[in-house]
Amino acid sequence: MPTTQLTRLAERISGAVVLPGEPAYSDVKDGVVHRGEPAVVVRCASTDDVREALRCARELDLPIAVRSSGHSNAGLSTNDGGMVIDLRPMAEVRVLDPERGLVRLESGATWGEAARVLGPHGLAISSGDTATVGVGGLLLGGGIGWLVRRYGLAVDRLVAAELVTADGETVRASADSDPELFWALRGGGGNFGVVTSFELIADRVPGVHYAELSFPRDEAATVLKGWRDYLRSAPDEVTSFAYLYPSFGGERMPLYVAACYAGEDRTAAEQALAPLLALGPALTSEVSARSYEQMLGEAGPLPPGLVPVVRNRFADQLSDELIDRLVAETDRMETLYVELRSLGGAMAEVDPAATAFACRGGETLVTTVLLSNEPGPEAEFESLWSELGPLTSPFGYTGFLSTASAADVAAVYPPDTYRRLSAVKARLDPDNLFRSNHNIVPPPG
Repeated sequence: MPTTQLTRLAERISGAVVLPGEPAYSDVKDGVVHRGEPAVVVRCASTDDVREALRCARELDLPIAVRSSGHSNAGLSTNDGGMVIDLRPMAEVRVLDPERGLVRLESGATWGEAARVLGPHGLAISSGDTATVGVGGLLLGGGIGWLVRRYGLAVDRLVAAELVTADGETVRASADSDPELFWALRGGGGNFGVVTSFELIADRVPGVHYAELSFPRDEAATVLKGWRDYLRSAPDEVTSFAYLYPSFGGERMPLYVAACYAGEDRTAAEQALAPLLALGPALTSEVSARSYEQMLGEAGPLPPGLVPVVRNRFADQLSDELIDRLVAETDRMETLYVELRSLGGAMAEVDPAATAFACRGGETLVTTVLLSNEPGPEAEFESLWSELGPLTSPFGYTGFLSTASAADVAAVYPPDTYRRLSAVKARLDPDNLFRSNHNIVPPPG
C-alpha cells in the first residue's frame, strides 16, 4: 500500500488514519458482526475529513465502505483491502428548535444517544429498536421501530441532509434544494454520497407504555392469529412485535409479544393494550410506563464466529397459512429465529412515490434469522424461503438482509423506484464509487 497519500491524508484531517499493525487497528477494522481487513480506516471527525478521505480513496483506487455504527447485517461496514470511512467520531445530536422539534443528528451518533438528548425536551424520533445502531445507516434505509404505526418511518421525519458526493462536493438536499436527491435519500441507502448529517422534525413523545407478554409455545399459532386480528383494528398508537426464539436443541421457548403504546395516559394505554392481555393464557404479562429511550434495547453478543443469515419480506396479509408455517418451521429448525413487526398506520399513509422507500402497504414485516454455521440448516433455510415466497410480498427491507446481491436489490426497490434512483445515481456517482451497499447501478452510457 503506498504510504505517501496516506501520510498526506493523516496530515490534512482532524480525525485519524489507522493502518494495519497499529495498536488501534484491531478496534476499528471490524463491523459488529462481520470481520474485515481493510487497508486503511479513516476516522472522520468532520465533513472536510470525509472529503479528504474520498479524494485519497480515488487516488489509490480503493473500494470504500462507509460505517455509521457497524451494524450492517450484510457486512457493508467493513471490507478487505479497501478504505473504511468511519463516521463514529461524528456523533453530535443537537436540538435546533425545541418548539418545532427540529433536530440535527450526525451520522455517527447512535439512536440511543439521540433518544437521551431528545428526551428532556419531550421529543423522540421513531427509529429502530436498538440503542447502539447508528443514525446514518438506519435512517437512509427507512427505520422501522416502536413508533412506526403512530409516526411512520424514521425517514419520514427527515427534512434535510448534508452529504459529500463522489467528486468531493458538499451538497444539501431538501424539498427545496435538490428535491430529487432528497427523495432518493429517503430509502435509497448510501448510494449517492457520504451523508454526514441529517435534520429531522422530532415528534412530541413525553412518554410511552410498554407491554411484554409470553405465551406457551403450544399456543403460538392461536395467539399469533389473535395478535394479527387485534392489530388490524388497534389504534395507531400501538406498535407490536412478536418473537419466536430458537430452541438450539433444548426446550422450546415461549412465544413473546411486546407492544409500545405511544402516550403517557395510563388509562388509555391499558384500554388499548387490554386485547393483547386477553390473547391467551399468558405465562407472564407486564405493562409499564417508560421513556422512549428505555424502549431501545442493546444488541446481545453472538457466539464467536457466528455470522447470522438474515432475510425478510413484507406480508400484505399475515395469513393463517403463513403463521402456521412459521410456527411449524421454528419447531422443526432448532436454530431459526422469527420476528414479526406490525405495520400500517402512519407508515401506510405516506404516498409510496413520495420517498424511495416505496413498500408501505404491508401488514407485517416477517424476518427470519438462521443462527447456525452448519451447512445443513442453511440449506433448510433456503428451502424455507422458497416455500414462504408465495405467502409473502416479493419485496423486503434492506435493514434485515445479510446479503446485498442484485436479487436483493430487486427485492427492495420496485422497478419504477429503481429506475428513478438509477437516474439520480448517474448524476451524482456515474462511476459507482459508492457500491458497497444495496447498490443502485447507474444506467449504461
